[in-house]
Amino acid sequence: MRSFASDNNSGISPEVIDAISKANTDHALGYGDDKWSKEAEKKIDEAFGGGTQVLFTFNGTGSNCLALELCTKPWGMIFCAETAHIVVDECGAPGKMTGASIKTIPTPNGKLSAEIIKPYLIGIGEQHHSQPQAIYISQCTELGTVYTPQEIKDITTLAHSFGMYVHMDGARLANACASLSKNLKELTSDCGVDVVSFGGTKNGLMIGECVVVLNEGLKYNSVYIRKQSAQLASKQRFLACQFSVYLENDLWLRNAKKANAMAASLRAELEQIPQIKLTHPTESNQLFLIMPHEAANKLAAKHAFFYWNENIGEIRFVTSFDTTKEDIAILVRDIKEALS
Repeated sequence: MRSFASDNNSGISPEVIDAISKANTDHALGYGDDKWSKEAEKKIDEAFGGGTQVLFTFNGTGSNCLALELCTKPWGMIFCAETAHIVVDECGAPGKMTGASIKTIPTPNGKLSAEIIKPYLIGIGEQHHSQPQAIYISQCTELGTVYTPQEIKDITTLAHSFGMYVHMDGARLANACASLSKNLKELTSDCGVDVVSFGGTKNGLMIGECVVVLNEGLKYNSVYIRKQSAQLASKQRFLACQFSVYLENDLWLRNAKKANAMAASLRAELEQIPQIKLTHPTESNQLFLIMPHEAANKLAAKHAFFYWNENIGEIRFVTSFDTTKEDIAILVRDIKEALS
């Protein structure tokens, strides 16, 4: 049975499995000196507008650490929402790897804004204070909300005016593009983002992410930082070949559209159940809701899901590229049974 706990629980697109199999037919040079890596780098570069540097990595936490290491020094400060993945779900890795301080900022919907950030930009030039160096945003956010291009531009304009960089965690960037009917370039390069992690594991890839460096000034020494961060794959072709097929025929976008559509379908069903309160807009493939604890505990015997806020009984469902209408029907049926 397919799970609604996380899109990390989903399977692998058949096209991706086929690409890995084809890359496994012979020996090839390691560490990125292979034809699959060169082809994928070219495709990713084109998708993000050209002039980029592409660094393949193993996972999302590693991507965020690498990106933020490019943006900061140990005396720096990273600003993020209080719900940000780098402070909630990465076991302190970004702080340890960068040495920088991380300042969390309360938000109503998981999204930072220039207005929200501005009051925290204090102590600049004061040797007793960590210095503002980077802003971290997630697209989509951890609450399933999506930044518009203008909202991103406002943040990057503020950041650059203070000499800071903006890193976008794009673990679900494909879902944001699908939600807004925008391409990858329109939500990153065109908005002034300096570095982005382009995710695929949640959207049909087997393993692997990549960091796309958009700011020319951040490319220097990046390959050494990736190596030191233990994110350089010896058999990199098996990461790269997945991204090549991911970008062919818009597989990345088709998968994301399917996941988003399934979330919208699930929300429509949940809205018909009086005992359920949806707590955030469903702008991507994540849904947040409150249901009675007793019912949630009954449901947990049949379905995997995460408690987002146990204090109020808030749980999260996540749809995936391989979620079906039948999966949704079964979940809704079991929710109704748990509530009865």
